[in-house]
Amino acid sequence: MSLLRTAILGLTVAAVAATSGAMPDPARAAADYPSKPITIVVAYPPGGFNDQVARMIAEDLSERWNETVIVDNRPGGGTVVGTDLVAQANPDGYTLGITPFAFGVNEGLFPDLPYDTRKDFRHVIILGDSFNVLVAHPDFPADSVKELVAYAKKNPGEINYSSAGNGSSNHLSGELFKTLAGVDMVHIPYGGSAPARTDLVAGRVDILFDNYTNVASLVEAGKLKALGVTIHNESPKMPGVPPVSDSVEGYEVTTWWGVNAPAGTPDDVVAKLNEALNDFLSKEKTLTVFDRQGVTAIGGTAAEAEAYAKRQIEMWLPVAQKADMKVD
Repeated sequence: MSLLRTAILGLTVAAVAATSGAMPDPARAAADYPSKPITIVVAYPPGGFNDQVARMIAEDLSERWNETVIVDNRPGGGTVVGTDLVAQANPDGYTLGITPFAFGVNEGLFPDLPYDTRKDFRHVIILGDSFNVLVAHPDFPADSVKELVAYAKKNPGEINYSSAGNGSSNHLSGELFKTLAGVDMVHIPYGGSAPARTDLVAGRVDILFDNYTNVASLVEAGKLKALGVTIHNESPKMPGVPPVSDSVEGYEVTTWWGVNAPAGTPDDVVAKLNEALNDFLSKEKTLTVFDRQGVTAIGGTAAEAEAYAKRQIEMWLPVAQKADMKVD
């Protein structure tokens, strides 16, 4: 048994036993669904967008089906604790998980994951995605991505970039940039994105790839300068800031959120959840919150969600392996 499995087994077994019970008859589960409380597992502490969107979904589904929907925060192990709880739950549609960006990355960070990322889940829907912004200290000598690449090539190993920690989207953004741009930069991991930004503003590090909502006000105040956005098109949220891919071909990074369920969850249950969640994404209240967070709603079919999650895994696994990433 792996050390990771040993570490989280005690946390998950009791919870799974409490929420699962006997294995269901799939046909009956689909016909009756939902007929008892649903639990949505969030692999993060309360607060933050993963938790916020879970509570919005819980409220919406509860009103729709007149059933109790509980949000269960299970942080720990770089989201592995909460994700494993979903993997081990009965496949009856009554235990769901919020799929975070880390889901597509962890296979490359943990060689001994207690679950199989590709086989132990059904992806119900992709809720939406957001983008990072490549920002620099105002005194940094490059004012564009093109200038940054040129400077990095002339000064290999002299540029440092901060991140929220090893394996974070900030870290992966930086490593993908290094690979595609063919430059050498030094990664400085922090214990969260807030201290990573603080040291960037103070000039103790040079650049950072961070979420739009984290840096927008700092850019507007002139405390940081934006060099590029990590999506293929300019965002109306950051007018005048070009995509990184204009200078570094093929570069794209999005943070994303979805809803998953244990493998074996009946097709009819997945279809019913997918229909309800697509309706949730179409509501003005949802879109207003998403827009405020810089999140673009996606939706679509469960098959499209499966394909999306697969692409994320296939994209980030080689990046993590090449950088020999280790989690904090």
